[in-house]
Amino acid sequence: KVVSLKHLIFIIHTLIELIDSKSRSIKMGGEQNQKDGKKDEKKSSNEGEVRPSIRLCMIRHAESKNNEVYRDARKMYKGGSPDFDMEGWHSYVDQNRSSDPGISSNGKIQAEKLKEYLAPHLDNQASTPIQIITSPMKRTMETILPTLRELKSDTEVTVNALYFESEGCYDSKLKKAVPGMNQHDINNFLSLPAQESSSSSSSSSSSSSASSPPSFVGFDQDPNMGWYAHGKGAENRAQSEVRASAFYTWLLDYLDLQLQEKSSIDLYDAGVALTEEADELEHDKLSPRQRKRRTVVLVGHGDFMSLVLKRIVAGFSYSIEHHDVPHRSAFVHYNTGITELEYFGKGRFLQMRHNGTPHLINQDTHLLTGGGLKDGWSYLMPRDKFMLYEEVSCHFADEVESHIKEQTEALKNLYVNGKNGSFLLRRSDSNSSSSTDADVDADVNDESRNSSHQTENEREEKCEMVFMVKRGLKVVGCVSYNDNNGMLSDLAIRPSVDKRNIQKCLFEAAANHAKKSGKKEIYAAIQSDENKEILLGQ
Repeated sequence: KVVSLKHLIFIIHTLIELIDSKSRSIKMGGEQNQKDGKKDEKKSSNEGEVRPSIRLCMIRHAESKNNEVYRDARKMYKGGSPDFDMEGWHSYVDQNRSSDPGISSNGKIQAEKLKEYLAPHLDNQASTPIQIITSPMKRTMETILPTLRELKSDTEVTVNALYFESEGCYDSKLKKAVPGMNQHDINNFLSLPAQESSSSSSSSSSSSSASSPPSFVGFDQDPNMGWYAHGKGAENRAQSEVRASAFYTWLLDYLDLQLQEKSSIDLYDAGVALTEEADELEHDKLSPRQRKRRTVVLVGHGDFMSLVLKRIVAGFSYSIEHHDVPHRSAFVHYNTGITELEYFGKGRFLQMRHNGTPHLINQDTHLLTGGGLKDGWSYLMPRDKFMLYEEVSCHFADEVESHIKEQTEALKNLYVNGKNGSFLLRRSDSNSSSSTDADVDADVNDESRNSSHQTENEREEKCEMVFMVKRGLKVVGCVSYNDNNGMLSDLAIRPSVDKRNIQKCLFEAAANHAKKSGKKEIYAAIQSDENKEILLGQ
């Protein structure tokens, strides 16, 4: 027994030492993890952190023959004026418009001017192969073709069947979709004709239009099928928006996969200059660079580029407002206008320059086309009748999205009880005015009182609802409603809208909700008799 007791004591001491040792190890490990965490935190906020990026150039096509048709129609039929002859305009456009036009004589000059700027810029500053992504429509390929012929560097051309212009390939005379070019047609189109090759100079820059045959994305598996072979007619606005989201998603994956390359010397932090780069000027787009950069050139169309750019700027939060109704913002480009972006991965973009035309500076002004109000951009803005359409939505207060809650709180802070505000008291004001008894029983325990108030507030918040009128992502009016006691409060409406109409929409929505919930009455603290009849009318 004595021996077994000694052994037991020894075992207990050994276990205690092991536990202490383990505890010290865990503690030291925890401290080390905290130190590492602080290092990581310090590293993440360090201005010297490497931020590699890919450079993007989004270019609109040169002036097309359809652009000429629309411009002539606006002049002939007085587009945008009180005397606008819409019937004549449509008739002229339908008779002269092409489903897939080439570029105009003016456009050919623009494409040549673009080549004179873009080819030396890419040769001197872009790594190889230079990546060109183009729409499958003729006018985009005709725009970039002179540059492809001029480039001395290797190129990779991708023809993306998602990147065509809004409406698609549609014959307005025959009222039907046109298949568009197939993969064989495009291959031939982007190849330098033999007779042109033999008559050109013997330099390697003129030997071929592209270093290798183009690749195709979004085409039918059958190479004989045109890129719009599955089109049912003219694409509507909502379909264009869906396609823009699909292309945006594809573009992010296309770029993110490249940024995952670890050993590529052309993926680096362009914000940090090496010693040998001290004399390089960032705005100089033509001089050679010590380090060439990964560069992607996208050649597309004015309207569809705008749809993609809105997603680049706002991500996927840019939803469709109403079916077939355009957004109330757009990005305008001249023909061959260039927008430059930097992509840092995971959907992060910097827009560096927008709609630049450095190749058209000091040129004849007639070459600067397609980027003014007279070129039809104002027609992208929805008409007033759509702006008057009000849509009331209802949410529980604790489920409102952050970007919406930010707006509703701002409206309340600005316009509730203000000179431009509403006639309903803020809930906080109503509560404070009703709690006039300042002499609370001293025997009441402060902690229990605070606890009961907190419980009551939590109960109230669970019953709190927000009715709001939105125009797109913009909140123009809102009102709070307590589903428990039927009380309306915190009505806030922008002074720039029809206040009476917005109030009516909000009160009708709240009253209808109350009726469905079994309530016979709703309540509100009236601050003014100005619009009392609106509320009583519900």
